[in-house]
This record gives sequence, structure tokens and C-alpha cells, in this order.
Amino acid sequence: MPKNKGKGGKNRRRGKNENEFEKRELIFKEDQQEYAQVTKMLGNGRLEAMCFDGVKRLCHIRGKLRKKVWINQGDIILVGLRDYQDSKADVILKYTPDEARNLKTYGEFPESVRINDTVTFVEDGLDEDIEFGDEFSSDDDADSVDNI
Repeated sequence: MPKNKGKGGKNRRRGKNENEFEKRELIFKEDQQEYAQVTKMLGNGRLEAMCFDGVKRLCHIRGKLRKKVWINQGDIILVGLRDYQDSKADVILKYTPDEARNLKTYGEFPESVRINDTVTFVEDGLDEDIEFGDEFSSDDDADSVDNI
């Protein structure tokens, strides 16, 4: 049996993030590609995204990005459209918030897109009239505990 001469295995490499501070060139969409914002993470390498052409698509995270690039709700992504299925797409790239802001200043995104915030599906004004009543007496609570 040969001796292991390395410094560890897969779990050691998993902790490293090699390309974290690397500045990369801004990638624009080409034909058969579209910008999208993630609306829901579905699991199993799939997500639901609202594309900026107005179509909601089921997207598949390709193998190069799986377990290396973490995609969350509200992120801006670049998806590759399929010729044979308009309701499905493949995630090609995740944009950092700085890259997404640059794309918005170049006019690639609609003005209604909010980059920094996560997507919330509550309409404005629905949660404003919720009130929590803190009307209880601490003396009553203490007496009920003493009686037990």
C-alpha cells in the first residue's frame, strides 16, 4: 500500500475559495441568452427565475457552477435559452452585485430591477396594519407560576 504524501483530500480543498478577489471582465448577453433575477430556489440544482424579457423560467444550474458558485434568491444571473423549450433555461453565470450595478448603468436591465434587495412577494401596504399587543400583567404571570 502506498503512503499518502499529499496534504489532505477533497474536504481540505472545499474550504478554499481561490477566485474570491479576482476581478473579471464584464460579460454581456449574446443571442440565445437573457438576464434574469432568481425568484425561488427549488433545490436539486434548479431554481425559478424571472427573465428580463418577461417570462418566468425554470433554470438548471450547470455542473461548472454547482457547489462552487452559490446562487441565492434575488441574485442576477445570465441564462442560456433553449431552442426546444421556452419555459426552461440553463444558468451560465452569476453576476456579483458590483457587476450587476455596472450592467444597470449601461442600460442592460430595466429600471424596475432592484439589485441589492432580495425579492419580496408581499404587495406594498399589506403588512403595515399589523399590531402586536403587549398588554399583559407580569404580576398575574408570577402568581400563576407560584400556584403550580
